[in-house]
Amino acid sequence: MTLFLLKKQVNPHIPFDNQLLWTVLGLMIFGLIMVTSASMSFSESNPFFYTQRELIQIGISLFLMFITLYIPIERWQQFATVLLIIAIIMLVAVLGIGSSINGAARWIPLGVFNFQPAELSKLALFLFLAGYLARKSEEVKSGFWGFFKPMVVMAILSILLLLQPDLGTVIVLFMVTIGILFIAGAKLWQFVAILLAGFAAVITLILYESYRLTRLLTFLDPWQDATGSGYQLVASLMAIGSGGVSGQGMGNSILKLGYLPECHTDFIFSIISEEYGYIGILALLALLFFLTFKALAIGYRALNEGLQFSGYLACQIGIWFGFQTFVNVGVTSGMLPTKGLTLPFISYGGSSLIVMSVAVAILLRIDFEFRQKQAQARIRLIK
Repeated sequence: MTLFLLKKQVNPHIPFDNQLLWTVLGLMIFGLIMVTSASMSFSESNPFFYTQRELIQIGISLFLMFITLYIPIERWQQFATVLLIIAIIMLVAVLGIGSSINGAARWIPLGVFNFQPAELSKLALFLFLAGYLARKSEEVKSGFWGFFKPMVVMAILSILLLLQPDLGTVIVLFMVTIGILFIAGAKLWQFVAILLAGFAAVITLILYESYRLTRLLTFLDPWQDATGSGYQLVASLMAIGSGGVSGQGMGNSILKLGYLPECHTDFIFSIISEEYGYIGILALLALLFFLTFKALAIGYRALNEGLQFSGYLACQIGIWFGFQTFVNVGVTSGMLPTKGLTLPFISYGGSSLIVMSVAVAILLRIDFEFRQKQAQARIRLIK
């Protein structure tokens, strides 16, 4: 009887992590609601323009998630370098053929939405790093070159991203790379050296471009030029403050009526705060924290079972989701200088939604293969 029950667990229909799946679907639905609420005032002729596009992007994301669930993790490991090369080619191509929005050439027009290669570069680098660490983990722990090599790959991507320019994505790549190398067991002095070098590079980049310096000064005191460079942050803080404990109610935001720029993309958190208040944002942040925790838990469980590629990849996805959430919330609440990073699964943006959805599907596949391996091991033990 016991053997029969165990065999039932090993069939191809072993369930995925339902908590992770429903969390992501819930975030997508809430994101659709908030994009609709934040963008309805943009156009009188078609107030649902962005809603329609968001629905198409969610459809594409779910379709790609479904396909990704059937791709073995082994295939991702085999083709990680190929995907990285494709991402680099796209980053080069966007500099020549990409469309420019707000002075940044980051998007390749695809009709339904503009694809942002920077989003693909995140997943591509994380796949490459997972494969590298699975092969060279001892070299990373024991020597400088094992630590230095992945930083070179990240530096190549960073240079291409800075040419767009896109400092926000560079910071995400840097922090996730540092985080996973720490998990892989690199030496402490290496982190101190690379962090100091990273901070020095960021300061240099800020001083090199006047608009970055303006953003930094605005962050330090937005009220000094509340109708100029500090306008967006001041409007964001007003939206957050007016939400109070329970919010103004769904759809009742005032700041979205032409007062807060980018309120459906990078600053959608401000509208959520205004409409749902402190209680609403706590619930949302709890879901995003749970998503990050799930990814890290799947990663650590895989590492403990010796599945290094799967473990390192899942941990990177968890750090990615958590850090990007932290930056977005920090920017909109005035804790960090302005950076163009989306709130995962909530902000309008097809590239971010699609790539992050594929990343979640990879997490579900890692969890599925782990459960399958465990069930098979139990059956062999019984036999």
